[in-house]
Amino acid sequence: MKTRLTVAGATLLATIAALLVFVPSAHAATGFYTTGGKIYESNGNEFIMRGVSHPHAWYTHQTSSFANIKSLGANTVRVVLSGGRWAANGPADVANVVALCKQNKLICVLENHDTTGYGEQAGAVTLDRAVDYWISLRDVLAGQEKYIIVNIGNEPIGNNPVTPGWVQATSSAINRLRDAGFDHQIMVDAPNWGQDWQFTMRDNAAAVFASDPDRNTVFSIHMYGVFDTAAEVTDYLGRFRTAGLPIVVGEFGFNHSDGNPDEDTIMSYTTTHGIGYIGWSWSGNGGGVEYLDMVTNFNANALTSWGQRIFNGANGIRTTSREATVYGGVQPTTPPPTTPPPTTPPPTTPPPTTPPPTTPPPGGKSCTATYTVAGQWPGGFQGDVKVTAGSAAIAGWTVSWTFGNGQSVSQSWSANVTSSGSAVTARNVAYNGSLPAGGTTNFGFIGSWTGTNGVPAVTCTAS
Repeated sequence: MKTRLTVAGATLLATIAALLVFVPSAHAATGFYTTGGKIYESNGNEFIMRGVSHPHAWYTHQTSSFANIKSLGANTVRVVLSGGRWAANGPADVANVVALCKQNKLICVLENHDTTGYGEQAGAVTLDRAVDYWISLRDVLAGQEKYIIVNIGNEPIGNNPVTPGWVQATSSAINRLRDAGFDHQIMVDAPNWGQDWQFTMRDNAAAVFASDPDRNTVFSIHMYGVFDTAAEVTDYLGRFRTAGLPIVVGEFGFNHSDGNPDEDTIMSYTTTHGIGYIGWSWSGNGGGVEYLDMVTNFNANALTSWGQRIFNGANGIRTTSREATVYGGVQPTTPPPTTPPPTTPPPTTPPPTTPPPTTPPPGGKSCTATYTVAGQWPGGFQGDVKVTAGSAAIAGWTVSWTFGNGQSVSQSWSANVTSSGSAVTARNVAYNGSLPAGGTTNFGFIGSWTGTNGVPAVTCTAS
């Protein structure tokens, strides 16, 4: 976890059904496998990660942390490792980490942190280099497939484009691991410092999944300031669910320097829909994000407010975690599906082109809209618009504005947005048009600007 840029956006997910081959891998009996968008242990029991990241690479002496993390209810620990960007964690050290996980009945997600911010941060390495590190650990990791998941590289690309891009680099890394004899479940992080605000992972996940000969890849999204509204959280995770692709929230926090994540929605949505989550992080944060420590000075009896929230709060680890059955944990037996879940294709009917009415609709229905620049960077920005129904329930809404400084919209989510010159019209989508009296909803967009990025006046009409 490092500094992230506050931006978000969305485009329609193009799901190619031919790519979604949901069958257990040829090595399913060896360890974890995925089918139908869910994660299963080798015995067929569904496994939902509830855990935290532990910065082992920088605090190798804090070995008691594994028992302490388990004592607070976690079933998973994501372990930070380094192949040389920091002091290298060699085979003997990693073997001990695996032993500590097994001793404390935790599933180990082992991640290589050397890739963090590649293309943007000095010292970061490629995913190909990360694979070299994993291959150096092959003898240590072989035979541990029931207990560990290999997270190839943390936040492997920053915000700057690199060659090869995320899709090619990730697919190549997966195949190199398979060719080297890794039968483990593989986890891959999104680009853009893990937050995927350009939706590279989201829109190419099906192709990457299909490139894995074992069909045993899990996608990991990191949710910080980009995911500061319920709409952004549910839209992103929901698209993976619709496509039947396995997704976990591989990192998230309750606050961040790039914005305030909606941790309540992250935790409630993942609980409702059986999605794993791993919070950042146990202890030892620096660089201005010390508030992300869950405990003070690695002391399990000194929970911070973030620690209290993730372990003991609503939809927290203590109440939603179930120990892996490989360790004897008891879970409801949910047989893996034999066919993929139904998919819901994007609507083919274009949004209505009728211009918004110039007079209030009958029945006293009304709405207001508030436009906010949620984040800004050279040449681009994220806009957020809050729509509020008036004193009567509404069935739909249309928001309009005219840019006064040459701005334009390039991507949007949770609304059908069209532009004609500087004039922009946003209409509700199917799931957020109906609002009770006083009810609210949000939609957002990515835009471009030069010189000045003034806030335009907006109007809202209801139906």
